[in-house]
Amino acid sequence: MEPIIPAKVQESIDHFAKKDVYIHLETTNGAYASHFDEKFFSAGAYIRNANIQYEHGKIVGEGPYRVGLKLPIGWVYAEGLTHYGFDERGRLLLAGHDYDGKLAVALEIGEVPFK
Repeated sequence: MEPIIPAKVQESIDHFAKKDVYIHLETTNGAYASHFDEKFFSAGAYIRNANIQYEHGKIVGEGPYRVGLKLPIGWVYAEGLTHYGFDERGRLLLAGHDYDGKLAVALEIGEVPFK
C-alpha cells in the first residue's frame, strides 16, 4: 500500500458507484489491548461482504482522509484513512494506520466478495 493520492482514490470510488459491490469495513483501537491495561477502553466495528450499491462517493480531508459512500437510505463512511492499494481482483483497499503504524481502520470495495 502507498500513501493516499486523493485523485486516484476518487477515480476508483467513482468506478464502483451505481454497481453492486461488496464492502469490508473494520475499525479497531486495539481490541486485545485491554488485557494489558484494564483501564484501556477498546472498541471496534466489523462488517464483511455487505452487498451494497452506492449512488456516489467522495474522499475528503487533507490527510488522514475520510471516504463517504451515499446509499439510497443513508451513508457508509470511514475516517482516518492514510493508505490505499488494489488487490489482484481490482478491489480498492483503503487503510488508516495510527502513529505507531498499526491498523486502525480499513475500508475495502470490490465487485467480488472478500475471503
